[in-house]
Amino acid sequence: MAKPIVLIAEQLSPATVEALGPDFDIREVDGTDRAALLSALADANAVLIRSATQIDAEAIAAAPNLKVVARAGVGLDNVDLPAATEAGVMVVNAPTSNIISAAELTIGHILSLARHIPAAHASLAAGEWKRSKYTGTELYEKRVGIVGLGRIGALIAARLQAFGVEIVAYDPYVTESRAQQLGVTLLSLDDLLATSDFVTIHMPKTPETTGMIGAAQLKAMKTTAYIVNVARGGLIDEAALAAALRAGEIAGAGLDVFTSEPPADDALTSLPNILVTPHLGASTDEAQEKAGVSVARSVRLALDGELVPDAVNVAGGVIDPVVRPGIPLMEKLGQIFAGLADGALASIDVEVHGEIAELDVSVLKLAALKGVFTNAVTEHVSYVNAPLLAEQRGMSVRLVTDPVSEDYRNVLTLRGATSDGTRLSVSGTLTGPKQVEKIVEIDGYDVEVPLADHLIVMTYTDRPGIVAIYGKVFGDAKINIAGMQIARQQKGGQALSVLTVDSPVPAELLDTVREAIDATLVRAIDVVAG
Repeated sequence: MAKPIVLIAEQLSPATVEALGPDFDIREVDGTDRAALLSALADANAVLIRSATQIDAEAIAAAPNLKVVARAGVGLDNVDLPAATEAGVMVVNAPTSNIISAAELTIGHILSLARHIPAAHASLAAGEWKRSKYTGTELYEKRVGIVGLGRIGALIAARLQAFGVEIVAYDPYVTESRAQQLGVTLLSLDDLLATSDFVTIHMPKTPETTGMIGAAQLKAMKTTAYIVNVARGGLIDEAALAAALRAGEIAGAGLDVFTSEPPADDALTSLPNILVTPHLGASTDEAQEKAGVSVARSVRLALDGELVPDAVNVAGGVIDPVVRPGIPLMEKLGQIFAGLADGALASIDVEVHGEIAELDVSVLKLAALKGVFTNAVTEHVSYVNAPLLAEQRGMSVRLVTDPVSEDYRNVLTLRGATSDGTRLSVSGTLTGPKQVEKIVEIDGYDVEVPLADHLIVMTYTDRPGIVAIYGKVFGDAKINIAGMQIARQQKGGQALSVLTVDSPVPAELLDTVREAIDATLVRAIDVVAG
């Protein structure tokens, strides 16, 4: 069987390839050579990139087998997320790979600005000895303002504690209790800017945060203050910053990131009171190796059909080990649910009953939708585009949790209706130390049938001789019945039979059975794993 093809489009650490392992056909291409990239993507199942390779709508369209784009880093400016999601392509990155490197670089910028280290070095290297020109300032007892108290901001706060500084922060999403844990006082942005001796920015780049530090904010700062941006270019209005530095409105600035990279001109970078580095936040051996290994692991998960915690266009996060076995079960229940439907599905409730309902089970909703659409649409279905497929079809989807389960430890249920109002449901559970997948309910009928690749579900009026009739029809057609259970709600009423068989059942044979037993429902459902 051919190995999945993983395309490496930029230079990555050797540990990345080692982390991928021997299970893939690993190919390399220069991601900046557009023609070569598009050609190589034609049969790729995954592509690994850094920042130079553009994976846009054209590239995604050129890759019909693509399942995952992996960015060995944090930013995703070079990946078209909407186009990837539409195509069912998972996009992953390495969100924590560079956080220590970025925090340490920030501290380096702050110290370099406080003590004029780069300028003093350049002066001495040029043969000068001007000690008095480079008199600096201590950090001790100064106020440092952190704009954005996320993972990197928190690391910076922890490292600054040793310098004996007062740390304040602005972050509208951080609680007072969290700030107190970090030894930080929360302030408004205006108060932080007006009172801080050093300001460092660690916000994501969004339409709301772009240019958040402009002319008015710079004027509000102390004339002795310094500002640092190692986060994203454009958070500081560069023209306003250049004007403030020239006018002496602030003492200096440190930048590692820019609106355009490299900067279009030196109007800002050539000023004497600015310290600049060429986007080095993630440029350490350790960060590069962590990023490569992280996305390699994500690629393995994605190509195995698993959920990936670092996927950015699908609900991610750590999946509790207790919840994880329910993912493949819920996918299969989704396939059965869709197979039972006679018409377009209008609504689905994904129900989780039992002790796992106390955990984060949002992944099970994605698994259910992936199962529902697996055999129902022509496009590739993944955890990424399954919610989009439901939205496009006007299907309402709810996740319902209940910690009480009367008959089993945990029960997973799909319940919903078709566009004509017909109600349907299917439930499953995992039993025993081997976690055997079983169907335990269909449309209100209680059953207990181990899941199999090929199922037949029938409903009919309960009466003697029915099993013999359909048993003969399947036997004559060489369809072997591996297991069977019959359920009914009352004697002489409607009965439901669930059969597991060893091979697919032709549609015409189902018609024969339907006519022979006067069935109200006969469905053959082939369950595809993964």
